[in-house]
Amino acid sequence: MDFFIFDSDEEGDQDGKMSEGSTSEEAESAFEATDNEEEKERAENSDTDLEIEDAERSFTTIKGTELYKEACKLVGVIPVSYFIRNMEEPIMNLNHHGLGPKGTKAIAIALVSNTTITHLELADNWILGEGATSLVQMLRENCYIQELNISNNHLDTDGAEAICRMFLDNISNIRAIQLAGNNFREEAAPYFSESLMGNYRVIELDLSHNEFAEKGGELLGQMLANNESLEVLKLSWNHLRMKGAVALSAGLRTNATLKVLDVSWNGFGNEGAFALGEALKVNNVLAELDISSNHINNEGTIKLSKGLEVNGNLRVLKMSHNPMTVEGAIALITCIRRNSKSKMEEINISNVLVNEGFVRLLDAVCEMHPELDVIYGGVGGHLDKRQECRPDPMKMIQNYLDKNKLRLWDFFKKMDKEGTMKITVSEFRKAMMQQSNIPLDRVQIGELVHKLDNEKTGLVDYSKFKVEEPEQKPKEEDKEEEP
Repeated sequence: MDFFIFDSDEEGDQDGKMSEGSTSEEAESAFEATDNEEEKERAENSDTDLEIEDAERSFTTIKGTELYKEACKLVGVIPVSYFIRNMEEPIMNLNHHGLGPKGTKAIAIALVSNTTITHLELADNWILGEGATSLVQMLRENCYIQELNISNNHLDTDGAEAICRMFLDNISNIRAIQLAGNNFREEAAPYFSESLMGNYRVIELDLSHNEFAEKGGELLGQMLANNESLEVLKLSWNHLRMKGAVALSAGLRTNATLKVLDVSWNGFGNEGAFALGEALKVNNVLAELDISSNHINNEGTIKLSKGLEVNGNLRVLKMSHNPMTVEGAIALITCIRRNSKSKMEEINISNVLVNEGFVRLLDAVCEMHPELDVIYGGVGGHLDKRQECRPDPMKMIQNYLDKNKLRLWDFFKKMDKEGTMKITVSEFRKAMMQQSNIPLDRVQIGELVHKLDNEKTGLVDYSKFKVEEPEQKPKEEDKEEEP
C-alpha cells in the first residue's frame, strides 16, 4: 500500500532516510557526526534516518556512553544520566524523562549497537511521530530489544504509519509493544490492520486509550481474522460500539492464536455481547475476556451466556460495572453448570448484588467446578459477603496439622504436582474444595486464597513455609575390635 512507502524528504533534524533494502553492514557506516554540518551537502540516497556524515570521525569507531554523548552533542540535547548509568542493564526505564523527538533520536543512535537492553520503556516523553521514526530505524538494526513501551507520546497518525512499517516488514524482534494513549483515530486503523495481518513477530499489542470507533473496529476485526501471532490484544478505553464492536467480535470467530482480549470501557452493548457469544461458540483458544463497563444489561448477558454454554477454553471473564442484576448473574452461573467441559476459573461481576438463591446455586456449581471463583458485590444489600463470622481458615488448617502432627510445608507440598513450590490459584482452590479433612466452605477458601496470594499473581507460593531438614550427622565408623 502507498502509505508504507518512505518519503524521500523529511522535516526536522533528520538528515537522511534508510532505504528499504538497507543491510546491517550499511547501517554500521551510518551515524557519522560533524562539527559543521552546514559545510556538508545532504546525501540524496542516504541509508538511514539517523545518518550524519563527518569526514574526520565516524560513529562506528565509538560505542556505549561515548557514542551516546556524541549523539547528544549532534542533536543538541543534554544527556540523560540514568541512561548512561544503566546502558548495560536488560531493562531500560526512561518513562517521564521529557526526551522529546531529539532526545529520542540520541537514544536511538546509541541503541543501534547496544546488545544488552531487551526491554525499553519510553512512555510519556512527547516523542511525536518524528521520534517514532527514529526508533523504527534503530530497530531495523538492533535485534535485541523485544519489549517496547511508547505509550502516551502523541504519536498521532504519523507515528502509527512509522510503527506499522516495522510491523509490515517484520523487520524487528519486538514481541510486545505498548501504544496506549497516542491519539490514534480512525485514519490510523488501516495502518494497523494491513500491517498486522501478515505480521508474525508481535504477540502482545496494547492499543488502549485511543479513539478507534466503528471503522477501526471493522478493520481490526479483519486483522484478527487473519493474524496468526497475536496472543494478547488490549483495546480498552476506545470508542468501539455497534458495528465496530460486532465486526471485532466476528474477527474473533476464526482467530486461532489470541488468548487475552481486553475491550473494557467501550460500548459493546447487548449487540456486541451477542456477537461475542456467537464467537465463543466456535473459538477454542481465547482464555481471558474483559468486557467490563460496556453497557451490557441482563439481556446482553443472557445472549453472551449462550456462547459460554458450549465454550471449553475460556478461563477468566470480567464483566464488572455493567448494568446487570442478579438475573444476569444467575444466567452466567447456570451456563457454567450446563457446560461439563467448561474451564472457567474466574467470573468478575463485582458490582452486582445477589440474593440467597444465587449463593445456593453458586455453591452447587462449585461442587461440579471446584476451581471456579465468582466475585460479586454482596448479598441482599450487604456490600461485603464476608461479614458473617467464620473461623479463620488458616487457624483451622494449623489446628488440623497440629492434631495430626503434620507440617504446613507437607500440607502444601501434596498439592504441588510439579514440585515448584508454587500452585496455581485454580488448582489450590480445587484441591481445598475436594479435601474432606478440614471443613472449609467456598467463602473461607476465598479468604485463604486472598491471604496466600494477596498480590493477585495467580499463584500460591508456599516456599516461605519450607522447613529446613536437620543435617544428619555422619555415622561413626565402627571401632575396630581390640585383639
